[in-house]
Amino acid sequence: MPSVLEFAASKESHEEGTNNNERLDHLLNLDPTVSDLSLPSDTFLQAAIALKNQVVEVTWKEGGGGGSCVGSRTGIDPTVYTGLLGTAFTCLRSYEVTGNQQDLLLSAEIVDTCASVARASTRHVTFLCGRGGVYSLGAVVANYMGDHQRLNLFLNLFLEVAQERALPVGPEEGGLGMSYDLLYGRAGFLWAALFLNKHLGKGTVPDDVLMPIINAILAGGRTGASDHPACPLMYRWHGTRYWGAANGLAGILQVLVHFPLSEEDAKDVKGTLRYMMSNRFPHSGNYPSSEGNPRDKLVQWSHGATSMAITLAKASQVYPNDRDFRDAAIEAGEVVWKNGLVKKVGLADGIAGNAYAFLSLYRLTGETIYEERARAFASFLYHNARKLVNTGSHGRGVDHAYSLFQGLAGTACLWFDLVEPQSSKFPGYEL
Repeated sequence: MPSVLEFAASKESHEEGTNNNERLDHLLNLDPTVSDLSLPSDTFLQAAIALKNQVVEVTWKEGGGGGSCVGSRTGIDPTVYTGLLGTAFTCLRSYEVTGNQQDLLLSAEIVDTCASVARASTRHVTFLCGRGGVYSLGAVVANYMGDHQRLNLFLNLFLEVAQERALPVGPEEGGLGMSYDLLYGRAGFLWAALFLNKHLGKGTVPDDVLMPIINAILAGGRTGASDHPACPLMYRWHGTRYWGAANGLAGILQVLVHFPLSEEDAKDVKGTLRYMMSNRFPHSGNYPSSEGNPRDKLVQWSHGATSMAITLAKASQVYPNDRDFRDAAIEAGEVVWKNGLVKKVGLADGIAGNAYAFLSLYRLTGETIYEERARAFASFLYHNARKLVNTGSHGRGVDHAYSLFQGLAGTACLWFDLVEPQSSKFPGYEL
């Protein structure tokens, strides 16, 4: 006999991101058996450890990384987003929760392989898809290990990346072609710097390196909005004005609000958030995937209400007197909840990523309903994640089935975070 949550998923429509016929809030509030479906923290911990081990087995031991010579590693994807570095991140997350030294050593070993591959590529500098992720994660792992030689090596490599001449160049100087987004652009490099400063101490990446990049992002946003007076900041990625976390406004603003901005700069950031809030779809409350896009379809981290719930929650913490950010964060979370269970498992566009919106709201408000909602989504994944991947509902299929953002490694991180939800953080997005 199917569980209540399995029954809800079986009624999901063929469009990803569309509403389930049975709303999960109805199930949680009215069904007497649903409390049995929200699993205890120890169950999530054991499941997370087992899944992490499987991710390591598939991506590292069987995937050509572990024990192979460097010359055979040229086909390895060394990124956090879909590649082997996501496995290193997952092992680090496991170490932070369990204290298992083997996870830390394994993370270091995987980082070394990714570093050997990343050195051959100068294309991207971001945390999720570039060298910034390899070197910042490597430095944090080395710091946990107490290995000062490795720590200095990776810090120096990161600071070399920071000298990329396109990073601080504003539009008035030509911009040199580097995008501004989280996945591939300047915001993604700044996130890697924030990650280092959080774990190693403020000033590890100094302000005189970071502020010119921040100023270039703000200048680029103002130039991009010059023909759009209603919105202070606007950016294009491959010609499209995206709103989501991966390539658009939500991701860029998420990074900017972590820095101490001038009054004028903060005004533009807040004005951009309010512009987005005022242009939600009126019937659903969801956010467009890009400027002027009329399709109200996607509710996930990369497009739609999920990333906006997280970004607005952070903005509410930074600007506590602006109550409308808190209200809008909660409203975006309601959109995620009412939208129900999407068909994929990953952080970028799946159930695991959507669950993190509730964890952000739980940390913001302290209200247990958001923890319960995250646990409901995570419990569904406990029973169904592998089936969802194996049946082909995962967009990238087997290639990325165990990756952090497109596959099961993200589910493992979610389960680890449910051991201590008050300390949870969306990988590569929250700090």
